[in-house]
Amino acid sequence: MPLVSIVMGSDSDLPVMNKAADILDKLGISYEMNIISAHREPDEFFEYARSCEDSGIKVIIAGAGMAAHLPGMCAAIFPMPVIGVPLSGSVLDGEDALYSILQMPPGIPVATVAINGGANAGLLAARILSVSDSNILKALKDYKASLKDQVVAKNNKLKEVGRKEYTK
Repeated sequence: MPLVSIVMGSDSDLPVMNKAADILDKLGISYEMNIISAHREPDEFFEYARSCEDSGIKVIIAGAGMAAHLPGMCAAIFPMPVIGVPLSGSVLDGEDALYSILQMPPGIPVATVAINGGANAGLLAARILSVSDSNILKALKDYKASLKDQVVAKNNKLKEVGRKEYTK
């Protein structure tokens, strides 16, 4: 049964939202992924958002560009955490989406990550879930340790081959 729902308004959002799924895969967290539009199919969207709690979803990660209504609309209906991922659009490079997601009215919070921050959205969802799941907490600690190992390995390589060879 999925704990996280990853939603986006268009398949063009998939490259960024896949980064959230990749993190959840690494951490062993079950999820579902859907393309659903609050604007183009409002009836289906409302049905989806209302059903999430009963289906066992604990966190929604919602990616949106431009007007960025999907995360806020999810938060208006779903009572548990929603993480908004502002997506870079063609006109304002995601700043419009970022501001739309950040400026939610009082009472309807949406956690927000950086523009195109799918990976951090996955990590934030995992951190939220880790509060009540020691297996997820352990997976997060292991992941963080692997980040340190990567930096150490990169530094060792830089020292070994030098800056010019490293950047080739």
